[in-house]
Amino acid sequence: MTGSRQAGPGAYLAPELPLPVIMDQFWADAVFLHWRIDAGVAARFMPPGVVPDVVDGSSWVGLIGFRMVGAGLGRGLPVPYLGSFAEINVRLYSRGPDGTRGVVFVTLDASRLAVVLAARTAGIPYVWSRCSPLNRGEGEVGYDVVRFRRQAASRFAVQPDPTRTAEDEVSLELTARFGLHSALAGRTLYIPNTHTPWPLHPARVTELDDGLLAAAGFPVSGSPDSVLFSPGVQTQFGKPGVVHTS
Repeated sequence: MTGSRQAGPGAYLAPELPLPVIMDQFWADAVFLHWRIDAGVAARFMPPGVVPDVVDGSSWVGLIGFRMVGAGLGRGLPVPYLGSFAEINVRLYSRGPDGTRGVVFVTLDASRLAVVLAARTAGIPYVWSRCSPLNRGEGEVGYDVVRFRRQAASRFAVQPDPTRTAEDEVSLELTARFGLHSALAGRTLYIPNTHTPWPLHPARVTELDDGLLAAAGFPVSGSPDSVLFSPGVQTQFGKPGVVHTS
């Protein structure tokens, strides 16, 4: 279940989602900021049996902001209020022992406390924070996050170029990820998801004042090596599976 690439400049395609569908949601106004990092740094955050994925000769750490819209269990109706919120996550890129590519979330900031508590019981490292989109106008998109219980904050914005499409290999490799690796109760899990290819546009950073990466253990410096924007995709999550590590 590694996904397959279309011929030519197309996007990577999602593999078939294992049923049942456990969650349905829309990810809107996604901002992707990525920096190259050493694979040895990323390895410290990998669950047992999972290794850092290498894209274009290096590992990557991402600072990703988007609006969760209409999340609901199964294929049912969206959950009012709790199903829509801004989320900012710090993530790495992983490869399981069978070659399955995914992401490893280091932190995920969200303002819905009930969502944060429920996700943490499932081993997903959510953090309760004040998160909101930045309303700039003129096509700019960004996010602001301040953690309630920990002294860390982030504020970033980009100006997308809607006249261009990002379809280079690095952009596709970093965004066409159809599952996450996580550790829970001594086991490594893979939680699959599916969505149509991201409509991706290159973007430039107009503001960046981030403390989340350093708080997570990634003291990156300088401008991101990759800056992307997408208006969003509908996504569904399937049944988690145990990763056999030996």
